[in-house]
Amino acid sequence: MATVNKLNEAKLIKRSKRIAFADVGEKGTPELVRMQGFSSMSESKSPKEYSRQYVDEDVERSDVVGFATQVGYSFDRHSPFSVHEKIADITDNEKTGSDAQIDIVTVDLFSEGDAKLARKRTYSIIPDTTGDGTDALIYSGNFRAAGDIVMGTAVSKDGWQTATFTEAGDTPAGPTV
Repeated sequence: MATVNKLNEAKLIKRSKRIAFADVGEKGTPELVRMQGFSSMSESKSPKEYSRQYVDEDVERSDVVGFATQVGYSFDRHSPFSVHEKIADITDNEKTGSDAQIDIVTVDLFSEGDAKLARKRTYSIIPDTTGDGTDALIYSGNFRAAGDIVMGTAVSKDGWQTATFTEAGDTPAGPTV
């Protein structure tokens, strides 16, 4: 798609066109399931800056030297929905280290073609609260980056309820999830 230089010639992208999938499979056998029932999934890049002022200049300079990305989440617990079960297990049983990590693939449905632009990253689940509210059991917290972004594409054969991720430069192998 060619870019345009006039806003009225561009299309507004709805939030529902960027969706996320959690890997709920066993080690070595990915199973990417759409993350449904989330009332909040807001990403904060939290850039790390290197700032300095040189003696011969009146202005401070800043460079971005890293990121501490996190995604704030909140969901109404549905059982036995696999995504909620995995996050609830980590939260309720106070798991730590690599036992408290999850791979999440974010897919831009607004990208062109059948294979959509996707980003995969491992996140540590940092729980905050459970039980907030009186109508539904609500879980909230943050997914904090525990590794670099892996660029690739995603495809789906079931209307984006599940997906298969292919790392950029790789060719898909085996059955689609």
